[in-house]
Amino acid sequence: MTTTAPPTVTFPDGRTAPALGQGTWYLGDDPRRRAAELEALRTGLDLGLTLVDTAEMYGDGAAEALVGEAIAGRRDEVFLVSKVLPGNASRRGTVDACHASLRRLGTDRLDLYLLHWRGGHPLSDTVEAMEALVEEGAIGAWGVSNFDVDDLDDLAAATGAGGSPRASGPHTDQVLYNLARRGPEFDLLPRLRADGVPLMAYSPVDHGELLDHPVVASVAHDLGVTPAQLALAWVLRLAPDVCVAVKAGSAAHTRENAAALDVDIDDQAFVQLERAFPAPTAAVPLEVL
Repeated sequence: MTTTAPPTVTFPDGRTAPALGQGTWYLGDDPRRRAAELEALRTGLDLGLTLVDTAEMYGDGAAEALVGEAIAGRRDEVFLVSKVLPGNASRRGTVDACHASLRRLGTDRLDLYLLHWRGGHPLSDTVEAMEALVEEGAIGAWGVSNFDVDDLDDLAAATGAGGSPRASGPHTDQVLYNLARRGPEFDLLPRLRADGVPLMAYSPVDHGELLDHPVVASVAHDLGVTPAQLALAWVLRLAPDVCVAVKAGSAAHTRENAAALDVDIDDQAFVQLERAFPAPTAAVPLEVL
């Protein structure tokens, strides 16, 4: 079990959350796994991984229902994040989708509500709906996912200067970021840092691809950790500018993830990883999984 408390990230409105949280993509899909997945989520809460990220898209709401059951009686411990599909992100549709997510989650509020990716509805309409949800108390703040720098520019133009102080801009941008997908380091991460907005990383093990990479495996072996723990620790090195949500389907997997907080990546290991996964030297279009 980890002995290290998770580092935290601070959002623009001053609220904080653990830099290592729990993701739920592909959870809730199979009723046969429900008990194990509930135990995984509850174990994460016990270990301090109280940022929980979900979305209406995940299992057509099944992941939200799973999370709602897992956090029942513990809502106040959780920093709860969900997302609206771009097809639902009209002025009225965003509000309706949020209320549907709240019902599935069994709660009256989300801490963050994200636009899952950019779609056909005008950003100004989505922003207007997000701000209305903040004023209603249904969400604490809003953010985006899979937005590149040019998308953030368009979002800033759509937001304007007249919104609520709590909801005048995004509170996070959740993007694909890991050892193999370092593009955000060149321009997106510096942009978010300048705006005081933490990046939320998803797929820190690159959908499992990093677990079989020979350099990752070798460095992890030398450090006495698993490849997954090494990949997670590498992303967490950027806290408090970056937080990460990682999925676990069992309590043992959750404990393995949490133990990444204890991993110390020494200079030699960093050099090996940098050689195998060099930092970008020019702008790279944002990758999406």
